[in-house]
Amino acid sequence: MTVAEIMQTLEYGPAPEAAEPALDWLRSHRNRFGLFIGGRWRAPKSGTWFATLNPADGRELAQVAQAGREDVELAVRAARRAFAAWGKTPGHLRARYLYALARQIQKHARLFAVLETLDNGKPIRETRDIDIPLVVRHFYYHAGWAQLMDSELSGYEPLGVVGQIIPWNFPLLMLAWKVAPALAMGNTVVLKPAEFTPLTALLFAEICVRVGLPAGVVNILTGDGRTGAALVEHPGVDKIAFTGSTEVGRLIRRATAGSGKRLSLELGGKSPFIVFEDADLDSAVEGVVDAIWFNQGQVCCAGSRLLVQEGIADGFYQKLKARMEKLRVGNPLDKAVDIGAIIAPVQLEKIKRLVQRGLEEGAELWQPSWAVPKEGCFYPPTLFTNVAPSATIAQEEIFGPVLAALTFRTPEEAVRLANNTRYGLAASVWSEDINLALDVATQIKAGTVWINSTNLFDAASGFGGYRESGFGREGGKEGLWEYVRRVRPRTPLARKKASPARPQRPEALPPIDRTAKLFIGGRQVRPDSGYSRLVYGPDGGLLGEVALGNRKDIRNAVEAARGGFEAWRRASAHHRAQILYFLAENLSERAAEFAYRIAQQTGQEGREEVEAAIEALFSAAAWADKYEGVVHPTPYRNVTLAIPEPVGVLGILCPDDWPLLALARLAGTALALGNALVVVPSPQAPLTATDFYQVLETSDVPAGVFNLITGERDELAQTLAEHDDVDAVWYAGPQEGQAMVERSSAGNMKRTWTLPQTGPLPEVEEVLRQATQVKNIWVPYGA
Repeated sequence: MTVAEIMQTLEYGPAPEAAEPALDWLRSHRNRFGLFIGGRWRAPKSGTWFATLNPADGRELAQVAQAGREDVELAVRAARRAFAAWGKTPGHLRARYLYALARQIQKHARLFAVLETLDNGKPIRETRDIDIPLVVRHFYYHAGWAQLMDSELSGYEPLGVVGQIIPWNFPLLMLAWKVAPALAMGNTVVLKPAEFTPLTALLFAEICVRVGLPAGVVNILTGDGRTGAALVEHPGVDKIAFTGSTEVGRLIRRATAGSGKRLSLELGGKSPFIVFEDADLDSAVEGVVDAIWFNQGQVCCAGSRLLVQEGIADGFYQKLKARMEKLRVGNPLDKAVDIGAIIAPVQLEKIKRLVQRGLEEGAELWQPSWAVPKEGCFYPPTLFTNVAPSATIAQEEIFGPVLAALTFRTPEEAVRLANNTRYGLAASVWSEDINLALDVATQIKAGTVWINSTNLFDAASGFGGYRESGFGREGGKEGLWEYVRRVRPRTPLARKKASPARPQRPEALPPIDRTAKLFIGGRQVRPDSGYSRLVYGPDGGLLGEVALGNRKDIRNAVEAARGGFEAWRRASAHHRAQILYFLAENLSERAAEFAYRIAQQTGQEGREEVEAAIEALFSAAAWADKYEGVVHPTPYRNVTLAIPEPVGVLGILCPDDWPLLALARLAGTALALGNALVVVPSPQAPLTATDFYQVLETSDVPAGVFNLITGERDELAQTLAEHDDVDAVWYAGPQEGQAMVERSSAGNMKRTWTLPQTGPLPEVEEVLRQATQVKNIWVPYGA
């Protein structure tokens, strides 16, 4: 037998990592852990404990406290007391604490890695080589932002007490993603780890004590969903950051509606892995292995939908099956194992149930010839072919080592299939044609797109989803905005009482009756209801009538906006800027008329508002081609492009006052960045908006891009918030209306932005951030 033949037939020998250091640490605590509140360990008020198990063999690792509402109360109080000092701590001092945390985790990296593998079931290679180094990187990176906060985020302050709820698939890494930016920006934290995987969070608590982190800055509460619910509902929490399923995220959105809590959600995914016929197929096969069998497929951004160009599909499947045959499933502490254990029996049963559904719906299943271990929670890598795009396994998140394969013929079909999901977390595109890859990447509705790579993460690059994958970003500078608020007061425009002189008309001629219509799809249209409402001035005099829009009018407007969005989004920024400038030019020609109309409706001098509105349109035009992305300095051989993209179809419900300036600043800025709009104008002064659409008609604004519906604000707001084809709603109105919008938006997890009913408008920089979502595209380079 030759050496080459021997190398091809050799079996892997076991290469076990020693578990004793981690087991010794558990024994040093007598395998029993309390709650970490205010810098010390406490027994739960409920007196209840539960077991955390090793998924690989089902054995108990430790007993962990079940936090109840009383414990949540104590933790929030401790965090609030600590915030009084921590929020004012100089950035340099916070940076030193974060640096110390990074160093301590680095020094104890092996202990963290082994403990994570014991508690979670993922292979030691992944915890040792990926998870823990990334945890360290996040604390180092955010130590830098703590140092730079005063200069780079001038005018912003920490939110206060942040409640953070993390999942079981990346226990310590998710802790780092959330705790590091929160502390860097001066917030204090109450963190709830997943009930299945609390141990590394408890070891992290010890590290906090070791570095001298002030008591109460970090508090850790273990427990099940009841603990998380109590944290979400606590009125003393200023923000909730959650990573987990879309279903739970929807419950949190509804529970926090109207509370004033800031919210960021990183939810589920059904990410496409697209292989074009010119791709390096061997590399793409390895990419698939990383995309779906990394962490047993228990990854929110797992490439669980394989889209292969039709001409290469059969050959690619054969290569993939050959590679699957060589994967090793077994003891996660064995350094030669590729796939570890499923987290718990309940998750294993879910995987089996969805696999059975796939068979029942006609897909073809293939699994390797070898068997998985009988002890513990294990499942083999699984490939489904002949999968219909509407099949359950192509639409639902399985969260296991199961891959659903579909074919496509053209790039256009690939994009349609990729976007044929309610999720939008990540995607992977494989092609040797970088022009094709980048073109496809910009069309996929996902927060992260990897080109010829997959599952790359770094602290410098933001991560988060579109659509039902949630909102908000974690990592990079874009992730910092989730943990700060503006401290500078918004500057109101000075107003003077007006005594408008009415235009003179010959006494013999009566005025021509005019009822303003709705503006939908570039045309003035009558309302579906056939009703209108009267508009009165401050003195009680009748000024006119506006149409009373209803649900059907909103649906028509959303349909028009969706129809106009794609072409408007793809128009050059210069082109959009020119239209905004033209809009300002035409408004200036009617400045006196608009000033008079504002004075009629508000009793205030209107000339300054008109000039401010013209300036706001100029500002929007200026930003159209200057609100730029960045290149993140991620530590790989790649370029990571952070590109701000329009959110999509926006519903904007304007505040009571500033009838023209609100349109210009809010709607004008959103329009300039490529969004399509359905606008409900000021209910107190709607005639300004109905005059404004006459300016739109003469300013080359494409049909459908700007739609205007007058009517009852909250009735129209609810329809917009519930509409599944609306991507975001901006609502300025009373608190009960804000609660209604946030609650109603949970259907498709659309973004919401609530503003005061009256008062100064938000600054342009805030509007720019709300009008965009950041897509990170990872492009590798090198021979």
